[in-house]
Amino acid sequence: MVGTIVNSLSILVGGLVGSLLKNKISDTHNETIMKALGLCVIIIGLKGALQVNNILLLIISLTLGTLIGEIVNIEKGIENVGTWLDKKISSRNELANGFVTASLVFCVGAMAIMGSLEGGLSKNYSILYAKSLLDGIFAIIFSSSLGIGVCFSAISVFIYQGIITLTASLMKPYLIASVVNEMSAVGGLLIVAIGANMLEIKRIKVGNMLPSIFIPLLYYIFKCVIRF
Repeated sequence: MVGTIVNSLSILVGGLVGSLLKNKISDTHNETIMKALGLCVIIIGLKGALQVNNILLLIISLTLGTLIGEIVNIEKGIENVGTWLDKKISSRNELANGFVTASLVFCVGAMAIMGSLEGGLSKNYSILYAKSLLDGIFAIIFSSSLGIGVCFSAISVFIYQGIITLTASLMKPYLIASVVNEMSAVGGLLIVAIGANMLEIKRIKVGNMLPSIFIPLLYYIFKCVIRF
């Protein structure tokens, strides 16, 4: 839970700083900062992806997982949730708007899931620490335009990532290091895709790729069943 706590605090602090700088950060500066962060995200993702040991499993995981995601259309579901929430709060107040917008951005994504999984499985919080730095900067940018409501999204992040981390820690006795390694490699490539989106190189539906993370786990479970 250490990584999640740090992440939540970074959002809270960033939100407070941004609210003090409300409407003082130009769109041009925001865009440049986003591009710089996109490059950092790509490096973080590549570092994880290069841990891969079974390249064939990586290819199969991405292909099969993305196919499942496309059939279910996870990305569209996420967008629908955001649209529904936006309609619910659009007639209310700025605080609610900042809270919901920031919560969706900080909670939905491969870094939140992979960081929480690695934290629970191996006590490795490097992804969550990197996400904390990124989210803190994003929180400054968001709250400078959306207001103090962004700070409250720290609660959403704490609950969401905390649940994933605790669940992963309970699963740990049933997983071997090679499984965690392959899941991390797939997650690393998804993080690269997030960086590509931030750089606006080409729009990638990362949400539809999320099932890929769990294909290595299903593969090793299948292997164990076959052996018996």
